[in-house]
Amino acid sequence: MRKNSISGVEYRNEPAIFAWELVNEPRCMSDASGHTLQTWISEMAKFIKSLDSRHLLTVGLEGFYGKTTPNKIELNPGDWAVSLGSDFIWNSQVEEIDFASVHAYPDSWIPNVELEDHLKYFSKWVTSHIDDGEQILKKPVLFTEFGLSSHHKGFKESHRDQLLKTMYGKIYESARKGGAGAGALVWEFVVEGMEEYRDDFAFVPWRFPSTYQLIVEQSCRLQTLFEGEAQVNKSLHAACSS
Repeated sequence: MRKNSISGVEYRNEPAIFAWELVNEPRCMSDASGHTLQTWISEMAKFIKSLDSRHLLTVGLEGFYGKTTPNKIELNPGDWAVSLGSDFIWNSQVEEIDFASVHAYPDSWIPNVELEDHLKYFSKWVTSHIDDGEQILKKPVLFTEFGLSSHHKGFKESHRDQLLKTMYGKIYESARKGGAGAGALVWEFVVEGMEEYRDDFAFVPWRFPSTYQLIVEQSCRLQTLFEGEAQVNKSLHAACSS
C-alpha cells in the first residue's frame, strides 16, 4: 500500500486527502450504450472501497447525459456527447460513489457562439446537475472542473469573472438551502514559475484582482454558512475581514 513520502502515512489513512477519483473524464466510444463503462465503474468503485473505506469516492465524469435518460439528452452540448459511452445519472448511481462529479467548458464544447450564449448554456448545465443531485441521485454534486479558454477569439478576463459569478451564485444558493450543490473547482490555478505546465485555461489568480476577489468572497461566504461568522473571523480572518 502506497504511503505519503513525507509523513509515512498510508494514503488510505491520510487525512489530507479529500477523495479519490476513478478516472478523469471517462469515455468508451466503442460502446455508446454505456454498458462497458458502467460495468467498469461498478467494479472499480467496489475495489477502491475494499482498499479504502475512509475517503470519499467519485467517478470524474464530464456530466454528459446518456441513453438511460433520454429526456435529458437535449441538455448535452451537442449530439456527439451521447455517443461517448458515459452516462451521468447511471454512472453516478453506483452505490459506492459518494458524490457526483461534473465538468463545464462551455466555450470548448460549443464553439463559435457569443459569450451570452455560453453563459446561458452554462447556467442551465449547472442547474440541471444540481437538480439531479437533489431529485434523482440524492447525492452531493461537485463541479470538479470549469473554466474558459484564454485562446478563444475575443477572450477577456471579465468573461471569466462572469462565468465564476454564475457558478458561485448557484453553488451558494444551493448550499444556503442545504441542497446538492457541493462546490466548484476552477480549472486551473497556477503560481508563478509554473508557466511551462499551464494550459489555455490556467491563470495565476492574484494577478487578476477582480477574479481573485470573487474567489475569496465565495470561500468566505461558504465558510460562514457552515461555521458561522464568529468562527470564520478566527480561522480565515486575514482573507475574510478585508
